[in-house]
Amino acid sequence: MAKKQPALYGGLDLHSDNVFCALLDEARNVVFEKRLPNDINTLFQALEPYQKRIVKIAVESTYNWYWLVDGLQDKGYDVRLANPAKIKSNIGLKHANDKTDARYLAQLLALDILPEGYIYPRETRGVRDLMRKRGQMVQDRTQEAQRLTGLCARQTGQNLGARKILAADLPELFHHHAPSIRMAEIAKEHIQFIDRQITVLEKQILAELPDKDDYQLLMSVPGIGDVLARWILLETGPITRFKSAGKYASYCRAVPSEHTSNGKKKDEGEGKCGNAHLAWAFVEAANFAQRYNTPINAWFQRKVARKNNLRVVAVKALANKLAKACYFILRTGEPFDLARLLGGTRAN
Repeated sequence: MAKKQPALYGGLDLHSDNVFCALLDEARNVVFEKRLPNDINTLFQALEPYQKRIVKIAVESTYNWYWLVDGLQDKGYDVRLANPAKIKSNIGLKHANDKTDARYLAQLLALDILPEGYIYPRETRGVRDLMRKRGQMVQDRTQEAQRLTGLCARQTGQNLGARKILAADLPELFHHHAPSIRMAEIAKEHIQFIDRQITVLEKQILAELPDKDDYQLLMSVPGIGDVLARWILLETGPITRFKSAGKYASYCRAVPSEHTSNGKKKDEGEGKCGNAHLAWAFVEAANFAQRYNTPINAWFQRKVARKNNLRVVAVKALANKLAKACYFILRTGEPFDLARLLGGTRAN
């Protein structure tokens, strides 16, 4: 009888134009390692002799991981996405490089202690990225509007908002100064172009939203309108991946990032762990909620007073409450309950 060959664990250190691949056995011996171009077929050919022995493969979560993870999954590999924010790089090594990084990923995987990121389902990944693109375009529009108001202030001395400038007669507003008029016309055309593209994106996003019922439920939360509801729904993904409301709030960066011992602060936690898009969404929701909802505003003002008038602390505390409320809404399908939000803390 042929001796059974040991299982293998893979580590892939991904870069913009290449990936360093390392395969380790259960005793952490290197069986294969090589730098390969970013071509899925070349990678398949390199791994093919070992495919039946490979138990899992870890891929570092970089900006360009989609093609690699999707391709490996389609080929039948068990792929895990490594979370670089939670990995202490190559502990104990004085010198580190791509080779040691790939080996380290494989070692963590073999020891079953790899900090993993979430592989967002590819079926809805595209519409989530469309929503992120919408956010980028809104930022571009805001920046263009700010440049336009700055131009107006420099040339005319008037502190006008972008809307008034766009509605004005530009030659008259800029006293027939040709360069200023041309710059204002370009800004106006750019803003109008972005507005049209945002409208197109929003129609496609609404058509491809994964769960229309959850979308409607999220809009029942004070401070959350149609845009934030889409944002939260798409960035959250399946709510079942979070074991508790506290875990979800932490993922939304709505909890304090600090380490304490004996009641004293000892260190800062990793504040960037979690989802920056959800962090922004719930802070926005908190600002709108305390502004337009009277009971929430009363709670908010008491919180500000208790925190030495530090408004930012109260905003973060309200964002935490709203994140947990959204967790229970998505988990149970029940509508928002203001009394539960303000009346006490529900068990996680």
